[in-house]
Amino acid sequence: MTVLREDFLAGRGNPVQLQIRHYPDPVLMRPSAPVTEFDPALVRFVEDMFETMYIEEGVGLAAPQVGVNKRIFVVNCAFEEKGAEAEIALINPVIVEARDEQTGKEGCLSFPQIFADVTRANVIRIKYQDVKGNWHEAVGEGLLARAFQHELDHLDGKVFVDYLRPEQLQEIRPQIDELKREFKRNPQAVR
Repeated sequence: MTVLREDFLAGRGNPVQLQIRHYPDPVLMRPSAPVTEFDPALVRFVEDMFETMYIEEGVGLAAPQVGVNKRIFVVNCAFEEKGAEAEIALINPVIVEARDEQTGKEGCLSFPQIFADVTRANVIRIKYQDVKGNWHEAVGEGLLARAFQHELDHLDGKVFVDYLRPEQLQEIRPQIDELKREFKRNPQAVR
């Protein structure tokens, strides 16, 4: 069964779309603080992050990408097959094991229409808290492992282009330069 994002969002009521920050917004390069308050505001923020991720057609979204430097990210790498059942909200995540290797195309909502090959671990075991503060562990393989690592990098103030070789950066330089020009023209623009 294929789940359509539009139908899914319509069933959730009035989706709230948060502002996606684009590179080189400084919020993207700042390490995030741990979450200490597990309250209804956190639950609502996580719901808004999922809705924004779905609207933008991403598989993951980190809090710094919407201007909040807190250690929170959301992922759903199996939306088409499972809908909301595949949602994972990770708060204060820590990788406890990384093994094997994969190389594949990565993109990022903060770098629209920019893609490049990045090498990452193929299997990740991660420890995290849920919106109530309870601790859990999850294992991700393939795309889910890639999403865990990509989003956790955002919480540490890193972006995927930090992993690129000079020749890869050269290929995307015009797009990166355009993002810089756009940010310089209007650093407060809603994206």
